[in-house]
Amino acid sequence: MRMKDVEVDSKGNINLNTKEIPNPCIVVISKDTAKMTELPAFADTTIKTHQGKVVRVKWNEGEDF
Repeated sequence: MRMKDVEVDSKGNINLNTKEIPNPCIVVISKDTAKMTELPAFADTTIKTHQGKVVRVKWNEGEDF
């Protein structure tokens, strides 16, 4: 699984150290859950939602020819 859980404290805060995070990356927040993943070098990344909730993150990767 590519997406890694990001800790959310009891107040709903997220604490991220940008020096320890891979670049480029995305953080997706839905409901009371946060997940992070590194973005591939060549890809389309699609975030699908349903009824206001994230249900899927999809990658369509490619390679330079």
